[in-house]
Amino acid sequence: MDISIFKNANLRWTLAIGLLFLVAIVVMEPVVMAQDAAAPAVAAAPAQAADAGDAPAKEQTLLEWLYKSLGLEYLGVFLALSCALVALVIMNLISARRSSLCPPELIEGFEAHLDNKEYQEAYELSKTDESFLGNVLAAGLARLSSSYSHAIAAMQEVGAEENMKLDHRLSYLALIGTLSPMIGLFGTVHGMINSFYEIAAGGGTPDPNKLASGISTALLTTLLGLAVAIPAIAAYNLMKNHVQKLVLEVGIQSENLMSRFEKVGNKKS
Repeated sequence: MDISIFKNANLRWTLAIGLLFLVAIVVMEPVVMAQDAAAPAVAAAPAQAADAGDAPAKEQTLLEWLYKSLGLEYLGVFLALSCALVALVIMNLISARRSSLCPPELIEGFEAHLDNKEYQEAYELSKTDESFLGNVLAAGLARLSSSYSHAIAAMQEVGAEENMKLDHRLSYLALIGTLSPMIGLFGTVHGMINSFYEIAAGGGTPDPNKLASGISTALLTTLLGLAVAIPAIAAYNLMKNHVQKLVLEVGIQSENLMSRFEKVGNKKS
């Protein structure tokens, strides 16, 4: 096992996670700054209202403003997409580990059985192992009685099937990365329609609060759509490259282990 490759992979994942945190900070910073800038105006509003003889305005928290601007439907959709994104990232990180796809203990045990000419034990070891490499080796040994070329074809078939499972699981990250900005764009159009309706219904003097509500919906849905899509697309591309490298490693390891039977296969053919 190449330890340097493993260390480089860990370094890349560390940089990727750091990049996601940086994106989250950049996305949330404008909202926090807007809240801080609005605090003096909110504090001064009761004093102005008291001078005018009106009741002081109720202070509105950031969460209340977000809920009012987004509404239950957009808030629920983006919350579901965010939870699904986190779950998919964790699930793919667990399934796309080198120890899960190409375990070193399987390679060592398989080679030891082949050195001792314990072919049945080698087959049982690979068959009981549920990793990518174990399934490929078990398929090759099962077809070795026909010929070496049949064994290689069986290994390639199982390898393509296992690779498709990994790609299928990763594709959901790309789906979230595609749907999220589309939902944000839908919310943008929805909010702008509401604002223009208030202008049309107000006869040239629309209610500023209702007008600001539609604009807030338009901007917030766009922001949240991009905030979910950017980490999803980044995670998809990083994990896809990592998985492709591991799949290539599984192919090389399986061919190296099965190359001992090449002469036997040629004699049978």
